[in-house]
Amino acid sequence: MSTEISLDVNGTSHQVRVADNTVLLDALRQQVGVTSAREGCGVGACGACTVLVEGHSVSSCMANARRYDGKKVVTADGLPENDPVVSSYVDNGAMQCGYCIPGFVLMTKELLRENPSPTDEEIADHLEGNICRCATYPEIMKAVREAAARAGETT
Repeated sequence: MSTEISLDVNGTSHQVRVADNTVLLDALRQQVGVTSAREGCGVGACGACTVLVEGHSVSSCMANARRYDGKKVVTADGLPENDPVVSSYVDNGAMQCGYCIPGFVLMTKELLRENPSPTDEEIADHLEGNICRCATYPEIMKAVREAAARAGETT
């Protein structure tokens, strides 16, 4: 059986038809055309599928799509190029293959919304569910620190 749901993805409303067992990641990629949320592990342990729903991080590979009917979903695809988090990741070379970076970027946005001046320990704690197989963790930490500083300069 399938159900039609509405997803507001990056500010655009989408009507999608989902089966009872469709996960949010599949609805976003297959029906909406999102490319930044990716399946890494399929069990919510790596962060590659991270999206923000109503401002909170969600492992979209584990989330039933029907649960998010009518919700606002933000993916890395929807962030502007001049976003302070995106630009800090680029400026600090915080990526190699880039597969995991959209999830790290969204987790960073969530962290800085909740805690605009995190310590290194708080950054590490918040990002611990995201895995970078290329091991660019030092660059990621630097990028998060710089994004926090940039955000502090604009407030």
